[in-house]
Amino acid sequence: MKLPLYELRINEGSQSIVDAIALVEEPAIESDFLAFSKDAHREMFASNDERMELLGAAMVPDMKIFRKDPDGTEYNVFFSKDTIREIAQVYFKKGFQSNLNLHHTATPAKSFIFQSYIVDSEKGMTAPKGLDLPDGTWVVGVKVTDPKVWGEIKAGKVKGFSVEGLFEFFEPAMNTTNPDEQELMNALKLLNHLLQNKAKSK
Repeated sequence: MKLPLYELRINEGSQSIVDAIALVEEPAIESDFLAFSKDAHREMFASNDERMELLGAAMVPDMKIFRKDPDGTEYNVFFSKDTIREIAQVYFKKGFQSNLNLHHTATPAKSFIFQSYIVDSEKGMTAPKGLDLPDGTWVVGVKVTDPKVWGEIKAGKVKGFSVEGLFEFFEPAMNTTNPDEQELMNALKLLNHLLQNKAKSK
C-alpha cells in the first residue's frame, strides 16, 4: 500500500522549529557519521589522544522518512533543500549549538556543534570523504566532551544524527487536497507533535 507523503517545514514565528539534534543508534536519514581520532583523514578510533569529534549529515533533502504516529497512522515525510537551509540558519540564530541529546531523551549528549555547512558541489562544498550525500545536505561537526558518550559511540550504540522539533505538514503539489482539509490536517499534526513533546518532557 502506498503511504501518504508529506513535506515538513518550519515557521520561525510559530511553534514549528527544530531545536535539538539527537545522537542515535539508527538515524532516520540512514547515514552514519564519521568518528575521528587525531588523524582526521581516516575513520578510526585510536587508543590515545582521540579527538572525540563526529562529522556527518544532520538532514538530507528529499529523502523519504517513514513515520508512525502513536495512533498507528503510517506515512512518509521529507524536507526540501530550502527548508533544510532555513532550519540550519534558524538553529544557529537561536543559539542551539549545544542542544544535543542521546536517543531523543532528556539525557544531554554533552557535546556541541563546532562545524556546519550545506553541501553545494558548485561552490566546492562537498560531502565529507566516505559519505555519499547530495547537494542540500546539512553537515555538522560535533565535539563530544564526555568520555562515557564517546564510549557509546565506539561501542556502536550511537551511529548518527537525528533532528527533533515541531513541524508543519504539507502535501506535495502532486497530491490534491482540499485547502480546508489541508489546513485541518496541518493543525492536527502540529497538535499531535506538541502533545508528544510535552509527554517527553515529563
